[in-house]
Amino acid sequence: MTLILFLALRSAWRLARAPLLAAFVALLAWAAPASAQYAGLRTLVVPGAEPVTVALYYPTPAVARTQPMGPWRPMVTPGAPVAATPLKGLVLLSHGTGGHELGHHNLATRLAADGYLVAAPRHPGDNWEDRSMITSGRYFSERPRQVSRVLDALLAHPEWGPRIPAGRIGAVGHSAGGYTVLALAGAQAEPARAVQHCRGVSDDPGFCSLGKLTPAQGASRPVAPAASADGPQDGPLVSVADPRIRAVVALAPMAVVLTPQSLAAITVPVKVVMAERDVVLQGQYHGQHVAAHVPGVDASTVPGAGHFAFMAQAAWPLPSDAGDAAANPEGFDRVAYHATLENQVAEFLGRQWR
Repeated sequence: MTLILFLALRSAWRLARAPLLAAFVALLAWAAPASAQYAGLRTLVVPGAEPVTVALYYPTPAVARTQPMGPWRPMVTPGAPVAATPLKGLVLLSHGTGGHELGHHNLATRLAADGYLVAAPRHPGDNWEDRSMITSGRYFSERPRQVSRVLDALLAHPEWGPRIPAGRIGAVGHSAGGYTVLALAGAQAEPARAVQHCRGVSDDPGFCSLGKLTPAQGASRPVAPAASADGPQDGPLVSVADPRIRAVVALAPMAVVLTPQSLAAITVPVKVVMAERDVVLQGQYHGQHVAAHVPGVDASTVPGAGHFAFMAQAAWPLPSDAGDAAANPEGFDRVAYHATLENQVAEFLGRQWR
């Protein structure tokens, strides 16, 4: 009797196993988030008196490969088709002074593979080829406005505009890009603070020397711009908030110029990450200034990291008056750290869109 019962149960299990497994697989497919696995890369030029070249990283089903592009080695598929799945959101990515639209390609490709459109502008007048805006007297206002113009162009673009989800626009910036995204979030710059700061301290030379440079000097560093008679000038208080920006990540930001009152009035979520061994921007004057005043800020410091730790690892040296942007402090592994950085930024942005 026991044997007959066993054989009957085994037969029943065999008949039921196939549909049960099929249902289980279907359940897993339903529960798993749909996302592209790779990053495509295109270039957009925003027209105007000062055209803005923008690198667009976006989700694609096309397999990505390492693409040598000067000192950079992004994992992308240039010109690939856009994934059919809806975008998670748009992330605007602002490089540091004297930087490049590929300088943070590792973070951009990770976010693109996660489902975001990432727009990384090459800031006119403040990039590796041209730093003329530094001494223009309009640095604090113009840099954020360049990002807003890129956002205007993307929202009006016939292909990208309809894809960008309403209310899901974030901004990430490094160094002077950190200032840029905080200004977009509502922080106000008071240029006189830079002068007062540099008269009163002697341990922030990376910041304080920049206003004295000519446009041909230096590379990716923050800036205390000198005044110029050419073009519209920054006023005593610079306010360039863009209410379309709903979340901000500032990496080793240039922030001493931001007023405490305006930082305290920011209402969008802010994440600030500092570098423990930053000799270009002293964290106590910049990143910690943000952390001390922005309500509910998510602040952290990366042990052993230098100022350039947040940039992609270049294939060869990137010399500048701030040092080699491709070099790392002894004992710090930039490539290994980037996995952590990418996860933290993706997780922070993901929390805002739930």
